[in-house]
Amino acid sequence: MELTNEFRVGATPDEAWAVLTDIERIAPCMPGAELQEIDGDEYRGVVKVKVGPVTAQYKGAAHFVERDDAAHRAVLRAEGRETRGQGNANATITAQLTADGEGTKVSVTTDLTVAGRVAQFGRGILADVSTKLLGQFASCLETKPTPTRPAAPRARRRSTCSTPPARPWPSAWSPWASP
Repeated sequence: MELTNEFRVGATPDEAWAVLTDIERIAPCMPGAELQEIDGDEYRGVVKVKVGPVTAQYKGAAHFVERDDAAHRAVLRAEGRETRGQGNANATITAQLTADGEGTKVSVTTDLTVAGRVAQFGRGILADVSTKLLGQFASCLETKPTPTRPAAPRARRRSTCSTPPARPWPSAWSPWASP
């Protein structure tokens, strides 16, 4: 099945491209995804997704099939098997970045094949889940600073307890910041 989504980021196409093609930096923004290993051009990890009443976890790998830096177009191939059960999922994800005012529009087309428990749900539910996950991903990216948009000042947390926490809150991870 083919799923089509779009989102916008407040960064130039070149800045957005540098971040969106760096899987290691953006993996924490993808809901339910955990990057576990990088072996050359292959990225291995797990993705946990809830579709209707079914929660499935897939373990697999992804790699770039095509990456055109000049045209800001990438094709990523991902394959995974359910960690509990007999299902699997395969996806070819094509992303195209285009200038959109002072930001960038990211168009994502996913050719998805699913087998197993998740496959019992129709295209409508899978498209809704896809849209929701991509929206959360885009929201995470949009909160991150870019070279042309500095980070907003962090609000201080007010505590109602009389003793300070044992350790401070971890600083926010930023895929837009240089490593």
